Amino acid sequence: MESNATGATEPTDATEAGDDLAALGRVGVIGSGAMGIGIAQVAATAGHPVSLVDSESAVVAVALERLGATLERLVSKGRMTAAERDTVLARIGAVETIDALPECSLVIEAVPENLELKREVFAQLAEHQPATTLLATNTSSIDIGSIADDVTEPERLLGLHFFNPPPLMRLVEVVHTEQTSPAFVDHAAALMQTWGKTPVRCASTPGFIVNRVARPFYGEAQRLAEAGVADPATIDAILRDRGGFPMGPFELTDFIGQDVNLAVGTSVWEQTEHDERYTPTLFQQQLVSAGRLGRKSGHGVFTYAADGTVERPEPDAALADRLVGGPIETDPLARTVAMLVNEAADLVHRGEAGADDVDTAMVLGVRHPKGPIAWGREIGFDVVADQIAALDAAFPGGRYRVSPALTDGSLT
Repeated sequence: MESNATGATEPTDATEAGDDLAALGRVGVIGSGAMGIGIAQVAATAGHPVSLVDSESAVVAVALERLGATLERLVSKGRMTAAERDTVLARIGAVETIDALPECSLVIEAVPENLELKREVFAQLAEHQPATTLLATNTSSIDIGSIADDVTEPERLLGLHFFNPPPLMRLVEVVHTEQTSPAFVDHAAALMQTWGKTPVRCASTPGFIVNRVARPFYGEAQRLAEAGVADPATIDAILRDRGGFPMGPFELTDFIGQDVNLAVGTSVWEQTEHDERYTPTLFQQQLVSAGRLGRKSGHGVFTYAADGTVERPEPDAALADRLVGGPIETDPLARTVAMLVNEAADLVHRGEAGADDVDTAMVLGVRHPKGPIAWGREIGFDVVADQIAALDAAFPGGRYRVSPALTDGSLT
């Protein structure tokens, strides 16, 4: 089926744009890894014909086989019918090269996080797709403006950052550059809503919303453990049981992969010109150097048995009682929350995302119990500013800088 966008004019109304693309416009997906096949499933479930592009036919075959098994499990659980499964699978077809990709309303790139590879992909897409095709990257860490360097009509390039696994996670970060047309941003956000997703908008800032604002959740815990304030199990228990976070920072980074979490943090640090706020910790660097990557290696901060059970020390409840409510320098919960609020406030202050979008992203993307801006209002932005100032006095060097938004009244 040909794309509805072929020969069309650039969308100017968000609702109209979403309706247009939802009317079975073809979606191209570049890359058939876990994210690519997940995005293809979402698009096909929403009714789109999908062209899945991968030069490795064996990889595509395995991906489609896994998708079939996933959908079969949904059928067995009564979450979809056999006819619906067959329809979704029938909508997805494999294409070996970008130049063989039919004209699409939307193409989403989901190849490995390599800037040169992504530039090559989008240069080819720009050459072979009409100017009305919306081009999107699923990158989680690369500056989208740098990807657009070789793209004709760069106003049509933006980020659609899905979270893993795409069929289950509601959040999509819709990321724009200075060149991206606002009409295409509206276009993409409306489409994500038709796919059953919750879009949040942000500029192409390092880490976007979630991976930028979440840095203190990991960094403060690692610094507290590094300084000997408390052991990882106790810090995890404080953040989980008293803060309401679904997982503590150490068990979460073990789950993500210490190497993966370090790579994301390092990317943010490098893209912010080595801002002290994002300096990787020696604690995590040593874990990765030792091959202690978390669950996938059997040993990270904690040790994991073959059956997946975790072996870790019991939290020190008495120590937790002494730390929580004490000085900000040694209170894992208050210190972490203050830094999350400060980071979010800075993002809003720079105009890179709206306060509501930041809160939505952190609740849906990483399941924080509250959005950081809402949390700051509850605590009091002046209180948070005093806490950050106290941390700066205790640990000078630039990591703890009070966001102007905490004191200028713009968030109240």
